[in-house]
Amino acid sequence: MPTSQSSTDDLICDLLVIGSGAGGLSTAVTAAHLGLKVVVAEKANVIGGTSAWSGGWMWVPCNPLAREAGIQEPLAAPRAYLREVLGETYDAERVEMLLAQGPAMVEFFRHHTALEFVDGNKMPDFQGQHLHAATGGRSVCAAPFDGRRLGRDIALLRPPLDLHSLWGMGIASGTDLGHFLKASRSLNSFVYASRRVMRHGIDLLRYRRGMHLVNGNALVAALLKSALDVGVRFLTESPLRALCGHEGRITGAELESPQGTQRVQARCGVVLATGGFPHDAERQQRWMPHVAAGTPHHSAAPLTNTGDGIRIAEEAGARLQEFAFSNVAWAPVSLVPQHGGQGRFPHLIDRVKPGLIAVTRDGKRFANEAGSYHDVMRALFEATQGQPVEAWLICDHRFQRRYGLGMSRPAPLPRWPWLRNGYLRSGATPAELAARCGIDPVGLQATLAEYNPGAREGLDPAFGRGETPYQRGMGDAEQQPNPCVAPIEKAPFYAVKIVPGSLGTFAGLAADEHARVLDIQGQPVAGLYVAGNDMASVMGGHYPSGGITLGPAMTFGFVAAHHAAGMPRSACEHEVADQPHLRFASSLS
Repeated sequence: MPTSQSSTDDLICDLLVIGSGAGGLSTAVTAAHLGLKVVVAEKANVIGGTSAWSGGWMWVPCNPLAREAGIQEPLAAPRAYLREVLGETYDAERVEMLLAQGPAMVEFFRHHTALEFVDGNKMPDFQGQHLHAATGGRSVCAAPFDGRRLGRDIALLRPPLDLHSLWGMGIASGTDLGHFLKASRSLNSFVYASRRVMRHGIDLLRYRRGMHLVNGNALVAALLKSALDVGVRFLTESPLRALCGHEGRITGAELESPQGTQRVQARCGVVLATGGFPHDAERQQRWMPHVAAGTPHHSAAPLTNTGDGIRIAEEAGARLQEFAFSNVAWAPVSLVPQHGGQGRFPHLIDRVKPGLIAVTRDGKRFANEAGSYHDVMRALFEATQGQPVEAWLICDHRFQRRYGLGMSRPAPLPRWPWLRNGYLRSGATPAELAARCGIDPVGLQATLAEYNPGAREGLDPAFGRGETPYQRGMGDAEQQPNPCVAPIEKAPFYAVKIVPGSLGTFAGLAADEHARVLDIQGQPVAGLYVAGNDMASVMGGHYPSGGITLGPAMTFGFVAAHHAAGMPRSACEHEVADQPHLRFASSLS
């Protein structure tokens, strides 16, 4: 680790944040409001990291929006749920800080920044089989944001993930997505979708990108606007090269800027928020068994997330924390042919809709396809031990036209481009489809013969699709009696191959409840903080609910900023009131 030496060319600030996802931006905005001079360094040429491609959901139990809607849940309930799911990986000190300060974080941002929220009061936890799982009230999402509020600075914002958008237009989950899925079957939905598309077209003509921002793109846009309002300075195309220290304390960092090496002195410390290690080849070999066995990994995170923060912190004496259950936030992805490479489409929603199954090469099902993306991938790893890790999503004509399958969108959008490039396979019969996919045709026909009779009655005896509130909520309410189950019998039949992917990583830098990085002796590294996926997940490798990445990222960023400013938060339950010592921008006060 280079020692810190003052230079007339050094950039001087109070807090240096490395990375500009939700964790980094949450830290930066909070710290600037607390009176600190903040610099954010970003490796890419745009701001937002994986967060800008996310769904924008944050798991924050007992949040103000839920309480205002009459959901008066005690903290004991989500605490008990985490104990049930996390088991031996339950980290009491960090969990207590998360539960206490998550609501405070939401209260701060909704009243003092450009970030607004919509509630998730009908969003169930993933693991509904547990006693203390909730059917809603533990989540919030970024509200839609008008990109025109950023002015010219909209150029800094990472665009929505093209594979999950429609012509670059983000579509929010819930009502927004529902209208698009029903556009060919409902006049009301057709009018709604047409207006959205027309507005997007006008935005493209005027601004060369969409301005009605939703999901994670809205979250990052609102955080970016909030950061600019309070004077946060951004350095793009400036990856971290080394941490600088003096007398056992981190005092800054060396960046590789377009103009050469840039040293930044940071009086209060450095925050690492570089997005984890999804594209770090060395750590893939260590923490992704399928990679070591010869199956490539295809993360949906930006390619710039190569574990820089974790690697450089380890060189400075930080301790890495890994988990026996899982070191990666798994998700099944399909590989989309694109000019110059392959895109990675994460299958987060289509799997849950009624009329789809997933099979391995032998034509057999291996999981409850309507379970969480993390659980489906873990089941696939178990089912394909010693074999290439791959499977096929199988559906019929009715399903593909109603819901779409991966990149092949529902009606009225055409299927032929995806059939022509081989992404989507089809067959007049299940046997013909199997032959075109390299699936055992006898196995697939036997699986469908076993699945379809029960499915006609809304039943799935083999895997229990639709048995939890999360699965039913993600299905199709119009499909009764089970929103997640329908037969697969209307020709032609379709398939898309899924392979191992991820949304982020769980293993990372060990940290305490104040987001301070810990060394190999378990002591805080003075002046070094961590947020987002660089931090070892407080969920211990488990995936209890949607938003368990962004919720802790935002919360521990909020906590880290307070500690760096000398105003540490407490792991006790309380509401946040306006604090006179906070320095707010006049436009937000």
